[in-house]
Amino acid sequence: MFAWRCETQGLVRAFTDRRGGGSSAPFAGLNLGAHVGDEAESVTHNRRLVERELGGPLVFADQVHGTDVVHVTHELLHGPRSGTGGVATADALVTDLPGVALGVLVADCTPVLVHDEEGPLVGVAHAGRPGMVGGVVSELVAAMRDLGGHRLRATVGPSVCGRCYEVPEEMRATAARVSPVSSAITWSGTPAIDVAAGVVDQLDRAGVPVEWVPGCAREDEALYSHRRDGTTGRFAGVVVRR
Repeated sequence: MFAWRCETQGLVRAFTDRRGGGSSAPFAGLNLGAHVGDEAESVTHNRRLVERELGGPLVFADQVHGTDVVHVTHELLHGPRSGTGGVATADALVTDLPGVALGVLVADCTPVLVHDEEGPLVGVAHAGRPGMVGGVVSELVAAMRDLGGHRLRATVGPSVCGRCYEVPEEMRATAARVSPVSSAITWSGTPAIDVAAGVVDQLDRAGVPVEWVPGCAREDEALYSHRRDGTTGRFAGVVVRR
């Protein structure tokens, strides 16, 4: 169920994989994405399996490769949900509610978890190429600091690596103007972007220490990868204070 998991003093950070779920091919395994064409009953079952491990409700947004950050309050948590279970349309969530697990869905994009070491705040961001270039991680950090986060730390999860993310040269140049370290080349020497390197660079420039969990979604078949498989499921980064 978990490709990586760490629990320290009641703070749980984890990245799921595709093991242990009830979805059928091409979503085979623990697909947590309700927007990819999988059976709704299977996705609900899979999400409940993760909630059981985390000990509380699991909250997702409807992600659109943007930079909006939504504060998950009691009112939002108990309000209406979208058809895919999202509490809002956004690519980053933050909450100070203990026991509420925030999740971010990915299948190549970079999942980012952020927590405050001195308070209850936790946050997540979905950082694909558009989100990294647009600054979604910086927006999340700013939102958490506005809410009183003083000692933020980030955990960056597995995603497609720079060797596997081929793009046109113009697209690479655009990303490099935002974060020069994101400029990469593929295994065959063609232009590529290392989105996770760009995310880590942005966190570093924002003064947020980072723990970077290794792994390439395209190379690791235990993870979902859109670039490898086309139609596929989604794994998740999750963070919660028990």
